[in-house]
Parts: sequence; structure tokens; C-alpha cells
Amino acid sequence: MSKTPRLMPKHPGLFRGEVVRTTRYSPSMQRVTITGSNLGDFPWRGYDHWFRLFLRLPHQADFVLPELTGQRWWDPYFAIPEAVRPHCANYTVAGFRPREAEMDVDFVVHCGPEGEPEGAAAIWACGTSPGDPVALLDQGLIFDRPEDATEVLVVADESGLPSTAGILRSLPRDTVGRVIQEIPLDADRRPLAAPDGVSVTWVVRNDATAVPGAAALAELCRHDTVDRAGYAFVVGESTLATEGRRHLVRAGLPKDRITFSGFWKSEKKEKLVRV
Repeated sequence: MSKTPRLMPKHPGLFRGEVVRTTRYSPSMQRVTITGSNLGDFPWRGYDHWFRLFLRLPHQADFVLPELTGQRWWDPYFAIPEAVRPHCANYTVAGFRPREAEMDVDFVVHCGPEGEPEGAAAIWACGTSPGDPVALLDQGLIFDRPEDATEVLVVADESGLPSTAGILRSLPRDTVGRVIQEIPLDADRRPLAAPDGVSVTWVVRNDATAVPGAAALAELCRHDTVDRAGYAFVVGESTLATEGRRHLVRAGLPKDRITFSGFWKSEKKEKLVRV
């Protein structure tokens, strides 16, 4: 995650809310809409604005939140006894309607052998009901495009799809570049508000045994030339992020023009794509 101070809130706010509805947005994505008395004041900046989401898990009778001051959220969070400590994970604003004080949050749903959702957040998203409590801690942006960037390259797996959508929606309309967006299934495609000069390549796995991010990485590595004055944003499964950055550096893109972040780590193993 970004450590650039200007991209992070100096005094991050904690916003309490509750679930309005939950919907299977696509075969691999569950969308949960939340609202709250002060959620309309969330300082949304577009792009890949992200936050830490706190969830009450099924075994927790009470929704206990940390007493937060400043940017050090983890000390008071881990001071909460484990039995009542809420689940915490990082998510991107998928949609925000300040007048209605509503925010959409998209959860990737990976399923087990019987089709059941796996992972605490996905299980919660698929089973939550209107009125269930949530809280989110504003964390600002990761996307850090230099003002003089000649082009933009965005590479992501499905966990980065909300970031991709938000970035394309927020970019100046005269931006040029390309997007490599991996998704599990063709039905997971969605409309993207890309500027006319930004091409979008959808990479569809269609293979439940494949490592997420590997196909996007392979597609990225097919391109061995870059504009040194461009900017790249590579996020998703950790191997995609780290190997994607390595490829771009070897191709000639300066390190300070690459933002990369491993949102999660797959337990599946696959031969790495190296250059």
C-alpha cells in the first residue's frame, strides 16, 4: 500500500454504517451497498480510493471497534481481544453516491469444491443482511500518476478490478495508454469508462485451477518495450505485482514510475513468468 504522505489522509476518519443490500454483481463478484449517518461526508477522491473495512463476524455478539487516533490503527485494533476483534480487510470504493450516503463495495468470490464461498470477507458478503453493521477507515489513494506521464498502463487481476474501474472513470479524457485486466470468467466483464485513447485487454482465465494473476502477467510480459516517461500501476495477487514490476523495470521503466501492490497471496503454485 502507498506510503506517499500526500496520497494518505493526515487524520483518517472512521465511518460507521450498515448494510443496505447485497447482490451477486457478476459470477465472481458480490456487491455490498452500505450507508451511514456520516458516510455522505466520506472524502472520496475517485481513482482507486481505498479503505480498511471492519466487519462483525458470525460468532461475535458485539461489534467492537478500535479507538483510533491518527494513522496508527493497528495498535488499538490488535489490542482488542481476539474473540471480539472484528475482521479487517482492505477494499476499494466501487461506487459512491454522497447525496444518498451510499457506497458500493465489491468482494471477489472464490468458491470451494461444493461451490461455497471461501474466505471470511467473501462469506460475510454473500451472507450479510440489511442492517448488519460495518465500519471503514479512510486510507486515501495508491494510484500516483506523475503529471508529466505520457501514457498510463494498468495491470490487475479480479481483486484489482474495482481499482481499474475507478481509475479509468477518473482519468483525464485525453489520457492514452492500455489496461490488462484479468477476470475468472467472461461473464465477469463490466463496462469500463476508459478514455478513448486507453485500450482495454480482457484476459479471461476460464480455469478454476489456474493461479489468479498469472495470465495477466503473461500478457504483460508479451510487451517488452515501454515509454520511459509513462506510468504503470500493477496490482492484485502478489506474484503479479512483484513480477510485473520486475518486468517493467527490465523493459526500461524507471522504478519511481511504477506503483505496485500485492493485494493478496494465492496458495496455488504455478511456474513464474520471468524475463
